[in-house]
Amino acid sequence: MANSIIIIGAGMGGLSAGIYGQINGYETQIYEMHTKPGGQCASWRRKGYTFDACIHHFFGCNPNSSVNQMWNELGVFPRELVKLNECTSVVSHDGKIFIDYYNLKKLKNTLYKLSPADSKTIEQYIRGINAFSSKKIDDAINSGSMWKLIPVFLLKPWIIRWFRMNMRTFAERFSDPFLRKAFAELIYSNPDAPLFFHFMRHVGGKNGDIQWPVGGAAELAQSIEKRYLKLGGEIRYNSRVDKILVENDKAVGIKLIDGKELRADLIISNADGRKTVVNMLDGKYINDRVQNYCTPLSDETPFAVNVCLGINRDLAGEPSSLVLLLDHPVTIANHKYESIEAQLYGFDKSMAPAGKGTIKVELPARFSYWKQLYNDDRKKYNQEKHKVAEQVIGILEGYFQGIQNQVEVIDVYTLMTWERYMGGTQGWFNFPNRKLDFSMREDFSDKKFKTTLPGLSNFYFVGTWATAMGSLAHNATSGKTIIRRICKKDGKEFKTQP
Repeated sequence: MANSIIIIGAGMGGLSAGIYGQINGYETQIYEMHTKPGGQCASWRRKGYTFDACIHHFFGCNPNSSVNQMWNELGVFPRELVKLNECTSVVSHDGKIFIDYYNLKKLKNTLYKLSPADSKTIEQYIRGINAFSSKKIDDAINSGSMWKLIPVFLLKPWIIRWFRMNMRTFAERFSDPFLRKAFAELIYSNPDAPLFFHFMRHVGGKNGDIQWPVGGAAELAQSIEKRYLKLGGEIRYNSRVDKILVENDKAVGIKLIDGKELRADLIISNADGRKTVVNMLDGKYINDRVQNYCTPLSDETPFAVNVCLGINRDLAGEPSSLVLLLDHPVTIANHKYESIEAQLYGFDKSMAPAGKGTIKVELPARFSYWKQLYNDDRKKYNQEKHKVAEQVIGILEGYFQGIQNQVEVIDVYTLMTWERYMGGTQGWFNFPNRKLDFSMREDFSDKKFKTTLPGLSNFYFVGTWATAMGSLAHNATSGKTIIRRICKKDGKEFKTQP
């Protein structure tokens, strides 16, 4: 029976594992390379403005939802929340705008006004959203278990088709040119994103399960840290793990970068999977499957370059998320864009001084371009970041006239920033390489990815590497799942409260 657990990384998975470990009688310690909790659940302040690097849609705010109970167990609630009216808005270069309202009546009316000829596709869209208004589907997707979806498919076999589509394929059903372009951009400007996830966001927004936590990501992470510390857990910041100690194919401890060694009965890694497998464990516990997971991801990475702006302008009446379709492609930092997406935080007054606003523009880019620039010439790297900011501000000027003269703070961060502070191998995008096609089989089959390594005992993964899903809720759930598994192995009843 295990008594002590060392956890590498204070991200969502690590903090969650620590909390449930403490609740269930294990002595846990978390070793974190950064100075703050949360991992990629991060935000920071610059001259009175808060720049949030993480949260887009925070699931689990409805007291009746499957995730809400876990957030309560982790100390996230109570907290102030803001319920938004729309999912994403898209505007064309000539001023035509599509607001993807959570309210289905308003959404339907908006679509009919834009394109009455697309009535059939509009009705299919609304029916698709309604089809996902099911607690069983919500539970299955949030748990990551395909098996929980089987009863739903048996009762409603036609619903399977929605899991097979992405945003691009459904967008092609619209005859209106603007809607065809706009609809494909509705999930973080990624046309290959799964349609069912868009439906789930709609359902969550409609029933209040998706809301915005006032103050942003850092305050959310701090509330979880507070819960963990109150339960008796310990966090060691500025403590980068160099190696996982192994004896007789059992993980027995860790070695820090300063040479200090620490021992525990179990080791849980919330760190980047590739660095855990290849560096911390010297590549000794790899089979063909794990080797494939460790191969590099696509060079094209979402949210690779982020431009944060503090603006002397009230954004309270603006959409929370706005995609700007450009009238012609624009090249920014050696990458061509036909649209840019801006997050506008006018709905949260804590994000900026009174009467002012915060904007974040997230750009996909090639990882190799920024990596080489950062390694070869730090001065040119910083100059390129400055140039990107100037171009983005110039594009925003076309929609927010006068904004060029209202910018008070500029903060640009890239995948290199994530590598520096989070220790990943490709910025923040540290998923295992499963050649994701967003199909049911890939995303929900528990057999496709496990939280252990072949030949190594007393070791587990949590977080993004364990779930391959990426959301805060899934990462936190992974920590809960691992402690439940450890309790079962030790013959203990799993508890969610002290």
